[in-house]
Amino acid sequence: MIRPEYFIEKLRENGIDCFSGVPDSLLKNICAYITDHCDAEHNIITANEGAAVGISAGHYLATGKPACVYMQNSGEGNIINPLASLTDEEVYNIPVLLLIGWRGRPGVHDEPQHVKQGKVTTGLLNVMGVNYEVLSKEEDKAEKQIAKAIKALQDKEVFALVIEKDTFEDYTLQNVEVNDLTMSREEAIRTVAAALGEKDCIVSTTGMISRELFEYRAGMSQGHERDFLTVGSMGHASQIALGIAMAKPDRKVWCFDGDGAAIMHMGSMAIVANKAPKNYLHVVFNNGAHDSVGGQPTVGLKIDLPAVARAVGYKHTSSVDSKEALAETLKTIVAKEGPSLLEVKVKKGNRKDLGRPTTTPIQNKEALMAFLKD
Repeated sequence: MIRPEYFIEKLRENGIDCFSGVPDSLLKNICAYITDHCDAEHNIITANEGAAVGISAGHYLATGKPACVYMQNSGEGNIINPLASLTDEEVYNIPVLLLIGWRGRPGVHDEPQHVKQGKVTTGLLNVMGVNYEVLSKEEDKAEKQIAKAIKALQDKEVFALVIEKDTFEDYTLQNVEVNDLTMSREEAIRTVAAALGEKDCIVSTTGMISRELFEYRAGMSQGHERDFLTVGSMGHASQIALGIAMAKPDRKVWCFDGDGAAIMHMGSMAIVANKAPKNYLHVVFNNGAHDSVGGQPTVGLKIDLPAVARAVGYKHTSSVDSKEALAETLKTIVAKEGPSLLEVKVKKGNRKDLGRPTTTPIQNKEALMAFLKD
């Protein structure tokens, strides 16, 4: 395995000292090392992966030095546009080093949402004309691959290092941002889910939120037909919920969102507000972290999400940080015309024994559609 400090120092020796991107579980050790050893001007956790390519382009324009963008392979979709219309040699010809975690690699068991992305990871790079190497887990071989990447960058090319599971040695994040919040996300999810009416449905975002909602239903001996568990498509749960809400105006539709997901495609909030579905309730569980991929920070607790929602046109907004305040707010928000946004501030972390949904995505979809049809 590769030592994170070895890898980062090799990049620095070759002039790469600016990093940006969206954290990934396969890259959590390297992302943690970067967080601990780079200042805030040289490590920017971005709203989405395409934005990170933009930052890298700006860094190159200002310094003449290429930068590194880290991401899960699910983020390839977000970088296709800036790769094709910004960094490409036929446009501005700007070099960028991509560090891509390879979830769902063929032959390696993974969750359903990663299977297709795993199959097309290298194919997308080929289509985009991006040369790449699957980084070796042996440092002497990896050094040669890094040298190949540096040569490509010097030739003003985009180059990708594709990272398999267990490529980097363990590294524990030292500079952990700790909030003083006391309510757990799972406790908050249980409280909100218990307030739903019989005809209400939930669209929950990817990661821990969907897992915790699933376990709540199982623990209460309830079915899962009222919940759409968005296991992939980070940042798009609010628009799935909007599509349902507009088609089913007689039902309340709840979006269970996370701060990282809401920020990733924050412009979607403006569309929700503009369409103004009266039956739409947007709940953002905000712990200021990408909890599912190592706890790397977001700006969630540093911004005023309810103010953003009000500015784009949500009719009602609230923010709570205790179970008591949450319970009281739910009594009034369910009676108001939407769209409404409720920010629920929670502490970081989750149960270590938290399970995963036992139903398949297809089963989840079909059960929800039957529920909505009745």
